[in-house]
Amino acid sequence: MDDSTKHILQRLMRRIPSQMLQTMLGKWAHLSREDLHSLDFTQPKWVLTEHLLALCEENGLRVKHITELEMIYIIENPNQGMWHGFQLLDAEEDAPSIELTQFKEQFKANLTELISHVSIKIKKHTDEAIWIRVAWGDNFTKPYHLKPTYVVHHLQTPYVFVTGLTSKYKPLLNQTEFCHTGLSSGHKIWLYEGRSPQWTEPHRHQRPSDEAVPTDPNIEKEQAENTENRLQMACEAFGDGTLPQLQKAVYKLETKFRDNSNKTLTGREEPFRGVVEFASTNLLESLRHCVSSGMASTPVTPLLSSITQKGRNYFVITDKGV
Repeated sequence: MDDSTKHILQRLMRRIPSQMLQTMLGKWAHLSREDLHSLDFTQPKWVLTEHLLALCEENGLRVKHITELEMIYIIENPNQGMWHGFQLLDAEEDAPSIELTQFKEQFKANLTELISHVSIKIKKHTDEAIWIRVAWGDNFTKPYHLKPTYVVHHLQTPYVFVTGLTSKYKPLLNQTEFCHTGLSSGHKIWLYEGRSPQWTEPHRHQRPSDEAVPTDPNIEKEQAENTENRLQMACEAFGDGTLPQLQKAVYKLETKFRDNSNKTLTGREEPFRGVVEFASTNLLESLRHCVSSGMASTPVTPLLSSITQKGRNYFVITDKGV
C-alpha cells in the first residue's frame, strides 16, 4: 500500500469505535478467517491498527478495498453526519424501471463524463437502499478519499439523501444523479435535514387503537375524556407509530406585514421575511408528546402537522399559503 492508502486506513480505524471493530472487520470481505483470528481486539487500537496495516500489505489491498470497509461502517452507522433529503420532481410517467446493474453503469458513465478524476462505489443494502460513495478530484488531481460524498437512494422512488457534498461539486451531482430514472435532479424539493438518511412517505393517520379508549363508564370522567382527546389529536397530527428522528423544522416567512399600529412596515410592497426554526433531539416525538400531555394547545396547527403529512421539514410560507 502507498502512504495515502495507509493514511486512509489509519484514519478510518480511529473513527470506528473499538467495540465495533471486530464486527466491522468480520463483514469486510478482504480478510481471511486466519487473518481475523490473528487480530487481538483487546490490544490498544494503535497496536491493532499496525497489525491490520501489515495484513493489508501482505494481501495487496489498495484504496478501493479500504473504501469498502468505510462503506460498511457508514451504512451500519449512518448517523455520523448531517444528511439532507430531497424529493426529485418531474417524473416521467412512461419512464422505464431501472435495475441496479443498469443504474450503476449509467450513473458512473454520466459522472465520469463531467469530471476526469472521480472514484465511485455503489452498494445495495439489505433494505433495498442504493448507497453511493463519491470521492472527488478534478481534471488534474486524484480523488480525495478523506472527504467523500455519500448518496442514498431507493430505486423507483423520488427520494434522495446526501451527506458530505460541498458547493464545488453540487452542480456535478445535480447533473448526474438519477438522470436515467425518469426523475429530474434539476428540480427538487428540500425535505429533510437530520442524522438519518431515511424518510417516510406522506400518509394518512389512523385513530389510536381501541385498547387506548376507556370503556368503563365509571372512569369516563372529564379528565379522562380530555386526555383521550389530546391523544387522539396527537395521533391524527403525527401518527401513532415510530416517527422519523428529525432534529429541526424550518419555516421561512415571506408574508406581508400586518399591524395597523406600524404603518411603515404595513405599507411596504415587498414581503416581510424571517425564519422560524424548531429544534430538538427528536422533534416529532417531542411535538407529539407536547400535544398528548396538554403542554401544547389543540387542535394542532397545520404548519406542524404538515411535517409528517407532506413528508417535509422545510417550508416557505407566503400570503398564498405554504
